[in-house]
Amino acid sequence: MLADIILMIHFLYVSFVIGGLLAIWIGAYFQWEWIRNFWFRVIHLVAIGFVALESIFGVVCPLTEWENKFRQSSGGYQTSFMQHWIHKILFYHAAEEVFTVIYVLFTLLVAASLVFVRPRTP
Repeated sequence: MLADIILMIHFLYVSFVIGGLLAIWIGAYFQWEWIRNFWFRVIHLVAIGFVALESIFGVVCPLTEWENKFRQSSGGYQTSFMQHWIHKILFYHAAEEVFTVIYVLFTLLVAASLVFVRPRTP
């Protein structure tokens, strides 16, 4: 059960990073004020920046490590419905370098959004 909770947190984290950038650009078009919130924008940049740095330095995501640890300690990888579908959404098979490039490019897009869709200063 703890592994499924960590998997859900991981899914929400990824959703925040991807959905946050989409919301910023869509919100800029529709002139939504909340997307200019300084702290939302800083937290969003730090969230993807952390992932990019992990990847650059070859560090395995702590959420992935914790999930694996809890699944192994429970006697193996029994697949729950939630684990099955969230794993299909989150995890892909490709070379680590591919993911590093994707994470760095995404981080640069988020950073560029700070220039093109400026947040309000606190």
